[in-house]
Amino acid sequence: MAQLDYVAPSTAEEAVRALAAGGPAKVLAGGTDLLVQMRSGRVKPDRIVDLKRIPGLIGIRQEAGGFVIGAATPGAVIGEHAALAKAWPGVVEAVNLIGSTQVQGRASLAGNLCNASPAADSVPAIIAARAIAVIIGPAGRREVPVEAIAVSPGTTSLGTDEFVLEIRLPPRPARSGDAYLRSIPRTEMDIAVVGAGVSLTLDAAGVITAADVALGAVAPTALLVPEAGAAIIGSALDEAALDRLDAAARAACRPISDKRGTAEFRTKIAGVLARRAATIAYQRASEA
Repeated sequence: MAQLDYVAPSTAEEAVRALAAGGPAKVLAGGTDLLVQMRSGRVKPDRIVDLKRIPGLIGIRQEAGGFVIGAATPGAVIGEHAALAKAWPGVVEAVNLIGSTQVQGRASLAGNLCNASPAADSVPAIIAARAIAVIIGPAGRREVPVEAIAVSPGTTSLGTDEFVLEIRLPPRPARSGDAYLRSIPRTEMDIAVVGAGVSLTLDAAGVITAADVALGAVAPTALLVPEAGAAIIGSALDEAALDRLDAAARAACRPISDKRGTAEFRTKIAGVLARRAATIAYQRASEA
C-alpha cells in the first residue's frame, strides 16, 4: 500500500504549496465526503491537506453588511449562528439538512459545494443567495459565484492547487426573504430528488423587486434559473406569477431518470417546490 501523507498547514499559502507539491492531493475540511470516497476506493490521494488549523477557516464573521463563512466551518456552527439564521434562514435550513446530527458536527458548507453533487442541499440555497466563493491558489485569491464551482457531477472548476477559502453571503436588503425546500423519498437523512432555493426582495407595497431561483438534482449541476426569478419580479406573487415561476423552473430542468425518480417526476416537482419556496420566502420578506 502506498504511503499517505497528512499535512495540517497553519496558513493558506502553506496549504496551496502542499497541494502543488506533486502527486494527487485532496483538501480535508470536514471530511464527511472525502473519507467515504477514500474508503470506497473512489479517490486515492497521496496527500491529505487539512485546513482546520488555518486561522479563519472555522468560524463566521459579519463583514460589510454580509457574512463570511470559513471553508471548514461545521454545519452545526452555522445552524447555531442567530444573526445568520435571521438574515438567511433558507441558507441555514439547507445546511441543516446535510446528513445526521453527527455529520453536522463535521460537514462544511464549502465541502458540500466542492463535492459537486447535483443533489447537494446547501448549493441551491447559496446560489439563490448569490453567494461568492473566495478561492486561493498559487496566483493568489479570486472570487467566483458559487454556481461556477461545479462543472459536472463530482468535478469542479478549481485547479488541483486551489481550494475554497471562504463563502461570502451579501448584505441583506430590507424586506427580503429566502427559503429552501427539497423532495426526498424518506422523512430525513436522504439525498434530494429535487431541491429549490428562492431569495427575493419586496418594495413597500409588497411587489417583488428582485428574485433569484436555483434548482438542484435536475441537471448535471445545481442551476441558477434567471427566467424563474424574472417570472415573479413585478408581482405580489399572485397565482399568475406562481404559474409563470412553475413553468420557468420546469423549462430549465435537464434531469436523469433513476431508481429515485423519473425525469418527468423531477421536472414536475421542480415547479412545485419552486412555487412553495417562493411563497415561504415572500412571507418572510413581508415580515422582515
